Amino acid sequence: MTAIAAARLGYHAHIFCPEADSPAIEVAAAATVAPYDDRAALTAFAEAVDLVTLEFENVPAETLAILAETVPVRPGRGVLEIAQDRRAEKAFFRGIGAGTAPFAAVESRAALADALAEIGRPAILKAARLGYDGKGQRRIGPDEDADAAWAALATDAAILEGVVDFVCEISVIAARGPDGALAIYAPVENAHVDHILDTTRAPARISPDLAEEAVRIARRCAEALDLVGLVAVEMFVTRDGRILVNEIAPRPHNSGHWTLDACPTDQFEQLVRAVCGLPLGVTERHSDAVMTNLIGDEANRWPELLAEPGAILHLYGKTEIRPGRKMGHVTRLAPKS
Repeated sequence: MTAIAAARLGYHAHIFCPEADSPAIEVAAAATVAPYDDRAALTAFAEAVDLVTLEFENVPAETLAILAETVPVRPGRGVLEIAQDRRAEKAFFRGIGAGTAPFAAVESRAALADALAEIGRPAILKAARLGYDGKGQRRIGPDEDADAAWAALATDAAILEGVVDFVCEISVIAARGPDGALAIYAPVENAHVDHILDTTRAPARISPDLAEEAVRIARRCAEALDLVGLVAVEMFVTRDGRILVNEIAPRPHNSGHWTLDACPTDQFEQLVRAVCGLPLGVTERHSDAVMTNLIGDEANRWPELLAEPGAILHLYGKTEIRPGRKMGHVTRLAPKS
């Protein structure tokens, strides 16, 4: 979707990825298929492009360091390193004055016992790195075995978070250009099933004051990161009316897919504009929207979705349907509220 947006603006996208069947290759002008640690391939790729951006935050930071020797990389390695490590991420949030769930770094079974004594149960034990869509997480309830949870995670770098009593999950997507200009989309409301995003509702059903606070937090994140590109900031709205930040993703985000159909400038074009130093586009929505993910074999519903009046179908071109895999999404618009 970023490659398609780039093409609309007259740019040619060159994709670097380890998978030969990446859907982006089908719509890009060029592709390099190689491991992320292949220095020769990375150098040749960097010499063939004008700048590099990301659509996945689990690219090794060292990969960006190699690319940055030759070409601008936006966002840079420092942003990626914060987003890749939950410990650094939580420290970043605290540093900009944003609230978070109670947390403690955990690097051993003994440290887990101390953290549980401090935070209490229930709590969520999360691997510090490489977790998404619920992967690398274990809930530790009042009667659950902490030793088993620690062993199952199979890591020596984790974080324990207290469970948040929230009424909804929201996210805000912010774009920032090289000149510091910002463009921020309205807060949206997200519902998950089995830790995977199921639906996004735009706008979020929260008070104007909370919406303004969420936007302020996203702005602070983008500025403190010295971001050039796009960042999604995921947050909880607590039952007592506070906003707690959960995590960031420095790339186009699943909860921003609604912008493809409800905004003059969608998040993918906004990313291209930001990293290329173009004026940022309008983020004001012309419609309300509900975006629903198509997970696994739900994508097989495509004939009925195409026949549904008003449903806007997006399939991602992935060649294999697997349980839990995001295969596409459908957006339904309504008059702006």
